[in-house]
Amino acid sequence: MHFTSTSGLIGNFGQANYAAAKLGIIGLSKSIALDMGRFNVRSNCVSPFAWTRMIGTIPTETEAEKARVEKIKQMGPEKIAPICAYLLSDAAKDVSGQIFGARMNELFLFSQNRPLRSVHRSEGWTPQTIAEHGMPALKGSFYKLDRSADIFPWDPV
Repeated sequence: MHFTSTSGLIGNFGQANYAAAKLGIIGLSKSIALDMGRFNVRSNCVSPFAWTRMIGTIPTETEAEKARVEKIKQMGPEKIAPICAYLLSDAAKDVSGQIFGARMNELFLFSQNRPLRSVHRSEGWTPQTIAEHGMPALKGSFYKLDRSADIFPWDPV
């Protein structure tokens, strides 16, 4: 079992190095699940929502951001432990290569990178045709630059 973060899964201000490391853990975990599955080795990630020193590095300039961090301070490790215990138990023998989140009394299964849309040009692409045709065709499927607070706007339950 590995620990990741929504800083890597979704994004956050002021945490580029941390986000890169936590997203790398997902790649490591997935590779372990693929390579070691034949030996009955499982590998999953948990993204815990809990107060840590890392939260202290997130800029809190607005009152809404400050209030959100105060709510996060109420989330402790006791809410993360059950999913961890489950994933490490024999009851989870068929669970591998997944990314879970635990926030108060909520559990999440996160999506994984997959192609969203494709475009094809039989004669190949040039920078100009990408600008004129490729990007306009793909643009409707672009992800917004969201942060964790944008994806999880409701209070923890």
